[in-house]
Amino acid sequence: MQDLHGYYLEDLKEGMSASYAKTISEADVYMFAGISGDNNPIHINAEYAKTTPFEQRIVHGMFSAALISTVAGTRLPGPGAIYVDQQIKFKAPVFIGDTAQATVTVTEINERRRRVICRTDVTVGEKLVATGEATFMVDRRPEAAE
Repeated sequence: MQDLHGYYLEDLKEGMSASYAKTISEADVYMFAGISGDNNPIHINAEYAKTTPFEQRIVHGMFSAALISTVAGTRLPGPGAIYVDQQIKFKAPVFIGDTAQATVTVTEINERRRRVICRTDVTVGEKLVATGEATFMVDRRPEAAE
């Protein structure tokens, strides 16, 4: 993998995996709310959040999805890959102060269509908080100039 280009289609194999972990701060949640426009009080209002089943603020679900995007865009398949599709199920809340780890694992490669299917999981400790499947378009290795 190069700095400006991730894996090429020919370099990928089923079972390859990469991860990224981040401890999510209160500032991260406020910035994500500002960037996304999602000011749901469950994320930003501690008094309101106390009245919910979670009894405290929770991190935006799409923040977990953004961590998956971090892996895809920087590690596997890496720079140059194009996100085509993502299905995701949120299984448990992520709280401020949690360390969430996103993992992308190659499950299928369609060479003809240049598509790579990956399982996408986000965990906090041993707990699965989000899971799904993503499709990426990945470049073939350029032919060497003769």
